[in-house]
Amino acid sequence: MKKILVTGAFGSVGKCVIKFLLSEGKYEITALDLNTKKNNKLSKKYKNRINVVLGDINDSTLIENLVKEKDAVIHLVSVMPPFSDFSKSLVELVEYDGTENIIKAINYYNPSCYLIYGSTTSLYDASLSGCIDEKVKENELNTFSYYKYVTELLIKKKLKNYTILRLPLVLNNIINESFVYNIKSNSLIEVTTNYDAAYAFVSSIENMKLLNKKTFNVGMGIKGRMLYKDILINILKYQGISFRYILSRLFLDKNYYSPVLTDSDNLDDLIHYRHDNLKLYYDRLRRVGRKRKIRKILAKPFIYFMNKKGWYYDRISSCRRRSKRFLPNWSIFSVKEMWSGYWWCSRNINWVF
Repeated sequence: MKKILVTGAFGSVGKCVIKFLLSEGKYEITALDLNTKKNNKLSKKYKNRINVVLGDINDSTLIENLVKEKDAVIHLVSVMPPFSDFSKSLVELVEYDGTENIIKAINYYNPSCYLIYGSTTSLYDASLSGCIDEKVKENELNTFSYYKYVTELLIKKKLKNYTILRLPLVLNNIINESFVYNIKSNSLIEVTTNYDAAYAFVSSIENMKLLNKKTFNVGMGIKGRMLYKDILINILKYQGISFRYILSRLFLDKNYYSPVLTDSDNLDDLIHYRHDNLKLYYDRLRRVGRKRKIRKILAKPFIYFMNKKGWYYDRISSCRRRSKRFLPNWSIFSVKEMWSGYWWCSRNINWVF
């Protein structure tokens, strides 16, 4: 029975990874995530089926003990946008330093351990084709994409056994999980779902030799390409309007990219991880949002303008620029952040895609 460590285990993709690993019935699973009230509650769901560790990825002693005797590490820890725009030092601490901590533990205690790292297709930027062979414009990357990229370089330099999976925008349950709203509404994008992304990581475990020392783009292919505006319309249709949605679309920089991937079929040809589709995803949204009737009614004007008007919220991004004269960036995302800033952000990061 293979022993697997999953970091960022209680985020959007991490929970699905655990679900699929359990369904296989042939893995001993250890889940690592932050010690928060939310994660404590989620961990009780698994009881004695997996080993749950709530701690810090920068705790070198903890990581050394967890990595010993593990066959593979699925590394999903990340500071996702828009939180990554608020504190560069926090992103570096979690993304780069945390991964370096794992690498040191692997090299010293368990050199044969296989690392599967979750990166991002946002590092291609909007001007690139979204192909592994394309050269990344490092000086033009935002904070999130930059640290994903330099962490990739660190892994390639220091490890012998690894696979890097670059994820696009991941469609998930937006009620209970973080969702990336800071994309230009008229952008043509390629997406994946948290189910397919998780299955790509799980399938990689049984294909170590085939995927070793390689980087792949994960995506839905042609069936997962659309305007970002169409995704927003469906979110409003099935989930209704939310305070976070309004503030995010009005005030946040639209600096996240999920470009069309010209080679996203390559990984599926090897491990056949695509089982989900947009219809199934929207069906799930409809089910979890069936009681949000008032929010759906309030969302109808927004849906109307998005369907009829080309400008939508990107045309009023000047609101965000004007607001900077009165409010710092972090204070316009939620009321909690207004009061506690970095403290709140550092304790409520979702450690997964």
